[in-house]
Amino acid sequence: MQTECTLSEFADDTKLCGPTNTLEGSNGIQDELDRLERKVCENLGKFNKDKGKVLHMGQGNPKHTHSPGRE
Repeated sequence: MQTECTLSEFADDTKLCGPTNTLEGSNGIQDELDRLERKVCENLGKFNKDKGKVLHMGQGNPKHTHSPGRE
């Protein structure tokens, strides 16, 4: 199952968002984060992982953990 994500970039801010309520969907978002990190590294950039945040919305949200590079 493919999770549809939206990527927004402005200056030095990047936002990746997508709805999910399953582990497979959560893994899809993580895969997109990993793909984005690879792209940044290929262009000799890097993420400030200390500034990264995850916003969980909705009741009963399983609150999966996401991070570029799975750290």
